[in-house]
Amino acid sequence: MTDRIVVVGAGYAGAGTVDSLKDEVPDAGLEGDVELVWINEHDYHLVLHESHRVIRDPSVASKITVPCESMLPDWGEFVQDRAVGLDTDDRTVELEDGDPVDYDYLLLGVGSATAFFGIDGLREHALTLKSLADAREIHHSVREAAADASVADPAQVIVGGAGLSGIQAAGEIAAYRDEHNAPVDVHLVEGLEEVFPNNPDEVQQAIRSRLEDAGVNIECGEFISEVDDETVYLGGGEDEAPDEMPYDVLVWTGGITGREELENTDLERDERSRRVFADRDFRTSDDRVFAIGDTALIDQGDDDVAPPTAVAAWTAAEVAGENLVHAVLDEPLSTWTYEDKGTLISVGDEAIAHEIDALPFGTFGGPGAKFLKKAAAVRWIASISSVGRGMSAWSDM
Repeated sequence: MTDRIVVVGAGYAGAGTVDSLKDEVPDAGLEGDVELVWINEHDYHLVLHESHRVIRDPSVASKITVPCESMLPDWGEFVQDRAVGLDTDDRTVELEDGDPVDYDYLLLGVGSATAFFGIDGLREHALTLKSLADAREIHHSVREAAADASVADPAQVIVGGAGLSGIQAAGEIAAYRDEHNAPVDVHLVEGLEEVFPNNPDEVQQAIRSRLEDAGVNIECGEFISEVDDETVYLGGGEDEAPDEMPYDVLVWTGGITGREELENTDLERDERSRRVFADRDFRTSDDRVFAIGDTALIDQGDDDVAPPTAVAAWTAAEVAGENLVHAVLDEPLSTWTYEDKGTLISVGDEAIAHEIDALPFGTFGGPGAKFLKKAAAVRWIASISSVGRGMSAWSDM
């Protein structure tokens, strides 16, 4: 009997799992006994942690996307469609346009959606950065706003949220401004007291310094309380009027939540984040369904969960491929523990490296940090595709 493994999503979690299965299935002698179906809305994998590059230069898109078909083994099938539901009783994935897809074992790697935290007007008026289309829309909006502005009355671009995505988006918008001599003011707004919140002061100050050198105005310490079509309102309360920031373009990167595809399933989810609970072997509340990446809250013990980062997703994916094969063979599953290998952040053409695994440095910038940032993306592209494709992307990182 042939077992069907279905992988939903083509982010780091989905692409990495497919790549793992390419090795694990033949190594287990299961070719001919396992069928792989890979489902994704788009026909490519996006190197999401480099998608901010498209804000400055849309032509970079071709270098940070990898066709899904090129990553499939001969015994796999790719279905381009959007998963919109899951029936764990019938073991089917419901699709937006096509017929439901049956599975014996399922890996959910659908990523996450942007969280708006109930802030009035934010969802309606803000751009996000969760896809290639999002990055292109930000580029277009900044370009159009700059075209309608002047040196005396520059376009106001606000980026909300000073985590990795917000920092990198603000850096690229500033770089676009400088390259095109565009009349644009860039503002990075963070509700907490410092950029890159909840991280060591050393790396926070290194990032702040690069942002300020890039001409990004930093506003920390007041949360966005409301947005309309012209103004972002910060703070305020019963006895205090909020501060007002007029804007032409607003980008929101302030948090993540579970995807709506999983709203109507029987899988146990966190009520607040709407993400699926998963054990350290990636099994969910249904033994036939596995979840990794931003989709899941993966137990790490002591009430801790793995972070929603690219590195966590792609290192988990290797073990997820192994465990799907173990499940088919009815063998014990392996557990996965997240290991922090450090942080790489770009601010335009500059970069910061922090606590990189195996390096005897804390936080540093310069050519070394920029090299590592590029090398991480190239290594990932090469690992799931080819060395040639990876090296082709080098010059645009």
